[in-house]
Amino acid sequence: MYAITGITGKVGGALARALLASGQPVRAVVRDAARAASWQARGCELATASMEDAAALTAAFSGAQGVFILLPPQFDPSPGFPESRAVIDAVCTAIHNARPAKVVCLSTIGAQAQESNLLTQLSLMEQALAALPVPVTFLRPGWFMENAAWDVASARNHGVIESYLQPLDQAVPMVATADVGRLAAELLLQTWSGTRVVELEGPCRVSANDIASAFARVLGRPVRAVAVNRQEWESRFLSQGMKHPLPRMRMLDGFNEGWICFSRPADEILRGHVELDTVLEALASGA
Repeated sequence: MYAITGITGKVGGALARALLASGQPVRAVVRDAARAASWQARGCELATASMEDAAALTAAFSGAQGVFILLPPQFDPSPGFPESRAVIDAVCTAIHNARPAKVVCLSTIGAQAQESNLLTQLSLMEQALAALPVPVTFLRPGWFMENAAWDVASARNHGVIESYLQPLDQAVPMVATADVGRLAAELLLQTWSGTRVVELEGPCRVSANDIASAFARVLGRPVRAVAVNRQEWESRFLSQGMKHPLPRMRMLDGFNEGWICFSRPADEILRGHVELDTVLEALASGA
């Protein structure tokens, strides 16, 4: 049995579909069982647990051959990341008590960065899980191509996407969530000891200009990228209701300045197969 957190999301869903397709039993660990009814219909066992509830997570992970951990995203974390720390503490307690045979944790490119930023939450998760007496793999993918969902309406209606990735022609590692979920399934089925890091990007690196060009192909209209002035970032994020924009701003700085990067040599970074156009076509069609 493989216990999966985050199964209602894109990565968790792709992982679950891959495991089910290979005939593996899956336990969906969810906060709300009603939201996972479709997974139960596919044959998944359901376990209800809040990610802050160590006792419920222990029950959900018990007897599992492997566990997939997805830290719930906090896009506007409080100083010191207390929301994520509460989840990390609960998850680590549950894994220590349940002792699954192995764990795959969805981490991120740049988890090794020393500068505090939005992705530091995942660095904290890595540090805590690495201390447990269980084989752990940290899967560090690049920037999700699906983040372009925010640009669909602007590209379609105005022929413009506003980008925080700058300069506009600088390519960064990106990957489709389908590739991340597929690789997570492969990793869960492997046997290893200790702690390891696996890094993943898509078929090629992608710039803001590349995203605009892909939207143009998908939508059949001219689309161009426009850089959002760095001086406007904080006011824009505050106007969107964020209370603590600095971690997100530092994350974007990290990509632009290059200190959010992969930790392994280029020839050790795995590559996915899903192209950017494929992802944008699905986003544009509402799939």
